[in-house]
Amino acid sequence: MTPLSATNKKEISAHSVSDEAILKISKEIVVKFIEIGKITPAGFDLNFRNIYTTIANTVRNK
Repeated sequence: MTPLSATNKKEISAHSVSDEAILKISKEIVVKFIEIGKITPAGFDLNFRNIYTTIANTVRNK
């Protein structure tokens, strides 16, 4: 078995993060922000989109 290079590991891990996982993580972050008063429930839509996009771009290296 050949060891994976750092580049190959990064490619594999980026592809293994599902949209569902990103959705769940984004939701948890937004809910926590609402709980501590950093954002309001009225701002859920915009904040959720921004957080989701940021996470997706980060884990998929875009």
